[in-house]
Amino acid sequence: MARVEVYSTLFCPYCARAKGLLEKKGVDYVNIDVIADTSKRDEMVERSGGRQSVPQIFIDGDHIGGYDDLADLDRAGKLDAKLGISRP
Repeated sequence: MARVEVYSTLFCPYCARAKGLLEKKGVDYVNIDVIADTSKRDEMVERSGGRQSVPQIFIDGDHIGGYDDLADLDRAGKLDAKLGISRP
């Protein structure tokens, strides 16, 4: 299975939706709280090419974007392959 990292904050509804989608798919992810550790916000901005909004999602080190981008991948039927999930 792919390594998934989610840069987020506690009270962000889009962060909750992204994590909910990943959990629905049975995917473990690393949650990186950018409020608890402010140096992680700088790391997120650098890794995401300047994006400052949360969530910012990475799958196997590839920047996916935010919740809308993750949901778009799912609707297009491309998310499971990226996550390494095989469906019968």
